[in-house]
Formats: sequence, structure tokens, C-alpha cells
Amino acid sequence: MKIGRVRTSLVAVGTLMVCLLGVTVAARQAPPPQLAEDIFTNVQVLRGLPLDEFMGTMGFFSTATGLNCTDCHVEESGGDWARYADDNELKQTTRRMLLMMNAINRTNFGGRQVVTCVTCHRGVSRPAVMPSIDLLYSEPLPDEPGDPFVQFPGQPAPDEVLDRYIAAIGGMERAASLTSFAATGTYMGFDDAEPAPLEILASASGQRSAIVHGLLGDATTTLDGRAGWIAAPLTDKPVPLLMLTGQELEGVELEAALFFPAGLKQALSNWRVGLPILLGDREAVPVQGTTAGGGVATLAFDAETNLLLRLTRYAESPVGRLVSRIDYSDYRDVAGVQMPFRWTVSWLSGRSTFELTDVQPNVPVDPARFAMPAQ
Repeated sequence: MKIGRVRTSLVAVGTLMVCLLGVTVAARQAPPPQLAEDIFTNVQVLRGLPLDEFMGTMGFFSTATGLNCTDCHVEESGGDWARYADDNELKQTTRRMLLMMNAINRTNFGGRQVVTCVTCHRGVSRPAVMPSIDLLYSEPLPDEPGDPFVQFPGQPAPDEVLDRYIAAIGGMERAASLTSFAATGTYMGFDDAEPAPLEILASASGQRSAIVHGLLGDATTTLDGRAGWIAAPLTDKPVPLLMLTGQELEGVELEAALFFPAGLKQALSNWRVGLPILLGDREAVPVQGTTAGGGVATLAFDAETNLLLRLTRYAESPVGRLVSRIDYSDYRDVAGVQMPFRWTVSWLSGRSTFELTDVQPNVPVDPARFAMPAQ
């Protein structure tokens, strides 16, 4: 099991199901972030990181090296959060590698994050020192279409591509008329044996709540209009209330905003269109934008239907980009607006599938559903 696949799989619910349309980062009055060293003891190199970003870096280490939780930590840590503080040789090696990586970037690249764990490891614990003949003469793996780019000459203007998307889902008037919805469906985590019931209540005014009824208890991801959090059993998260922060929160907002797409153009700035790409057997037009905090998000629209096929976005971290990707399908009519009823969320610690079975549009929204629990 990859690090955090069980414990962080429900972050994907937050990734899709919380929204802050029309609320700027500067306007938030969120509680102070939980820092990694406040929750975990023996944090030495990555001190000062918000807890959600710290957990994301653990997924980055896992992806880069091909190792899981108990490979890097003691075996007993699988059932006891406190045992993650225990030292071992791999943890000590990781600290040395982080210092080496930072020194390389500082000495050779002016401090820019050019070299990361992925640069050498590429998914294996011991970096290769000899070229692979099979790899040399095989088809190259596709790159993640998320690197920043500029407006490519000869490609349509961003507004043109976004307008085609709005028209494909039903037009701006219908999109703006969708003010809320209540949905039920299922959530299937990467390592889950069977799907769990899912409930979503959402308002275009910026309040959202999603509940996954898991075997070990409910996990609720909420945004109240100024802050976002995940409330889950301690078997899933290291704290009962995990706050979402920084570029991760901005990414959550963007992903959720796609369910109320009337405000999509305002969700990002510096829009630009790149060269067409292939997603499976579909040609897609990539449109990229920047969040207020400097995060980068790439939306890939089907060149034929103009519907959204994929969203790729990342948040910066001290060890590398924390990439998340959402693939959308099964669009259906909801109050005249085409909405995806199935999407797969893939991130550095796992993959989850969401399927809606029923969506009730423009329902009354009770503000009490979005109250923050006591920390």
C-alpha cells in the first residue's frame, strides 16, 4: 500500500467537493495552520510546513522511491501514528538526501527547484546507474501535461476555448441558474474492497459538504466560505480536524468550481492555450491558468465535444510538485447543465473513483451543515 493511500484517500473528496466561488485568499479569516512539528514529534528537516502539505510530501517520497509507509518507517507505525516518530536508517538517509538536494539547487540553480527526488529515483528506491536498452528502444511514457507554458502561436484564444466549453454544457444562462445541488452516489478508494455511500451538498455561494460513510466512520470534507477542512476518524487522519491550506486549498476550490462553471473564467488568471494533446484516443485542447497563490492548473477539453476531459494541477512543496489529476466522464443533464457523473481522482498517494447516482438541483441549503467542529 502506498503511503497514505488509506489515510489520505479521503483528501480526494475534499479535492472535488469543497468550493469557494468569488472569495479571494486575502479575504479569508481561516484559523492558523496546523504545523507538522505540532502534530508529529521528531520532524527535523521539514519543519514549518502546514500539516496537509507535510502529508503531501510523504506521498511525494513514496511516488519518487516506490516505497510505502512501513518501508520508510517502523512496521508498527501502520497502526499507531505516534510510532512514525521512531528513527531508522531510511529516515536518516532521507534527511541527508533532502539536504543534498537543497544544496544542489542552491549552488547550481540559484535556489530554484530544478532537482527533486524524482530526478534520480524515477519510482525506484535505488537510482539506476546504467542505461536501459529496453527503455531506449520502447515507446516513451507520456509526460503529465501540467508544466507551465505560454500561449502557443496559432492556437485559439483562451476565451474562445472556455466559451465553447460553456456552450457545450448548456450555455451561460443555464450554468448561472444552477445555484445548488444535493447528490448521492458512491466513493471507491484505491484499496477499498467495495464502494462506500457518498453524500454531497453544495451551494454556488461557496459552501460545500461531502460525507463518505466509511466502514470506520464518516469522513466529512467541508468548506464554509472562508476555510476548508476534513473531519475524519483517527484511523484515517493524524488529527480529528485537518485544515486545508495554501495552494492545496486553492486547487480544491478550482476543482469544485467546475461543478458551478459560470464563474470559471474568474477562477484563474493569465489563461493560455497550448498545443493539442492526446488523452487516450481523444484529442484535447489544453488551457492553463494560474491561481492567486501561484499554483498552475491545466484543463484539457475534448477537441470534438468541447467537454472537460481532465484537470491537472499541482501545489508547490519543498520536495517537488504535489500533482493531482481528475479525469471526467459520463456527462448527464442536471437542470439543463451537463455535469459529470463519474470522475477519477489520481494523486501521489492513491486513486479514487466517484460516481453519482442521483442529483437534485437548486435545493435549499442549511448553513448549519457547514459549521466547523471544535478543533
